[in-house]
Amino acid sequence: MSLDYQTLEYLRQHNPAWRLLTSPHAPLMISFFQKVFIAKNARILPQSDLVETLEDELFHLRDLLGDDKLPKSALEYLNDWSATEKGWLRKFYRQGTDEPQFDLTPATEKAIAWLETLSQKSFVGTESRLLMLFDLLRQLSEGSDEDPEVRLQELKKRRDAIDAEIAQVSMGNVTLLDDTAIKDRFMQFNQQARELLFDFREVEQNFRQLDRRVRERIATWEGNKGQLLVEIMGERDAIADSDQGASFRAFWDFLMSPQRQEEFGEHLAKVLELPAIDELRPDKRIRRIHYDWLEAGEYTQRTVAQLSQQLRRFLDDQAWLENRRIMDILHGIEGKTLKLRESLFSSAGQDFMSLDDTSASIELPMERPLYQPPVKPVIDNIKLDDGDESLDSRALFAQTIVDKAAIAQHIRQSLQQESQVSLQALCLSRPLSQGLAELLAYLELGEEGQSSERFTILIDEEIEDSITWQLDGEQRQVRMPRVLYLRGR
Repeated sequence: MSLDYQTLEYLRQHNPAWRLLTSPHAPLMISFFQKVFIAKNARILPQSDLVETLEDELFHLRDLLGDDKLPKSALEYLNDWSATEKGWLRKFYRQGTDEPQFDLTPATEKAIAWLETLSQKSFVGTESRLLMLFDLLRQLSEGSDEDPEVRLQELKKRRDAIDAEIAQVSMGNVTLLDDTAIKDRFMQFNQQARELLFDFREVEQNFRQLDRRVRERIATWEGNKGQLLVEIMGERDAIADSDQGASFRAFWDFLMSPQRQEEFGEHLAKVLELPAIDELRPDKRIRRIHYDWLEAGEYTQRTVAQLSQQLRRFLDDQAWLENRRIMDILHGIEGKTLKLRESLFSSAGQDFMSLDDTSASIELPMERPLYQPPVKPVIDNIKLDDGDESLDSRALFAQTIVDKAAIAQHIRQSLQQESQVSLQALCLSRPLSQGLAELLAYLELGEEGQSSERFTILIDEEIEDSITWQLDGEQRQVRMPRVLYLRGR
């Protein structure tokens, strides 16, 4: 991109990231987005949670700056930040819910990432980046050369170098990286790992733009459905076969390999234990960065699948034949709307349509309940007579009460460290003190495939676990299918 005057002026007026940095409320927005989205690696958040968190933030800021500095409510700020002319938050509705959901846009994430680069770094490494560039050039050169002899010569050189290194190690001559080289390579790894996580939102947005362009062609189509299907079926795999889709699919296949995941986790744990790395005080989130990749990649995969499913339903619309006149009118409205899209929202703050409420709120006076005075119990002042029945009172003290709230809290605390935990592991970390009744309480927290507020319970019938406990001086044991508790989304 050429950074001439006209290009920069256009970006200053239309680019959401640039407008965010120049906004008078930029410190509020960026600090809030960093806290609720970036720091927690949250993909989407419901409106109720965001409103509550933002109200707390506004309350503290108004104490410091005064009420006139931030006069709007939290909901007004969220709606303003997600408006079409701003584009800092994406507001949408998830399938099966009527509560608005919010997510960061790639432009907002780019602005936050750029601000993080302004802070002075304690260590700036260049060796690792130079080695990475050389390695990339080598891959490009070898991967594009069609001559098998050239490829064979390169492989022989690498084999000779490996054999020479093996000979040196066999003689006890092990070449180790010094602390500077270790820090250099770790800083480069940390930067690339975080940037890869940021790229998921942009990949997802590009998928939506591809889907949007196909929908625009359908909306402006004036021929019959057969010709439309001929045009669209040639592009129905455009989302998956695009450069973004092919690259993401290759990344996802590489990451989903259990062997790769285990190898990555072992190497990462070993590197973080090095004294040189400990001096850098790395972010604790880097320990589970590969799990964050999996979570973000899974969300992107679901988005692509949902877009493809919606496209198929859109093409199979039976109303095309049953209500041809109605569909023609609707497509005409859609076509005119696309033509007027730029002009309608060219002026900041101009709404296309506004509704005060989606339904009328009617409350009749006679529907309100009348006041009911509390009933005062009448206690007779009579003398209690002693009974002559002799009953065994031990049954009153032999009751077993299991605290399910404490069990649920134990499960949630365990899932804060791991993405999933088995019932056997939970019973090992906190032995059963009430025997079978406490074990049944674990199982009563949810059924297979159903999710609670914080976790999901699954049962693996193919694996059997053994759970033991001590009761009345005796060791007891039960064998059952493996029960897994997964972190809720």
